[in-house]
Amino acid sequence: MLILNNKAKFVCLHETGRVTNKNSQDFVKIEKEPILVEIDPEGRTISGCPVAPPIGRPCVTTLVAFPPSYSEWIRVGGKRVTLDRATGFTDGTPPGTVLYKVNFAGQEFVSEKEK
Repeated sequence: MLILNNKAKFVCLHETGRVTNKNSQDFVKIEKEPILVEIDPEGRTISGCPVAPPIGRPCVTTLVAFPPSYSEWIRVGGKRVTLDRATGFTDGTPPGTVLYKVNFAGQEFVSEKEK
């Protein structure tokens, strides 16, 4: 599982909605980009989701990430690093059904070894 940096690409499951990253730490980097840590993927803006009224509400915000989105072993500043398996719901409709996911980790070199 790859560790995400700030160049990671998250999308809603409609594939065109793109999540805007915001890193909460900047002292540990991979390829000159800060790595993402616990809660960095949460509460982020999604732009470009194709869903529109009256069909439904587009995805505009990421919600809480599900386990195992974060490493159980690697921490930065006391926060778990975010892995390429990160996912959670968006606020799109129908509620509790539309996920966001990682399409690209932002780097291809640093990983957490799988059990």
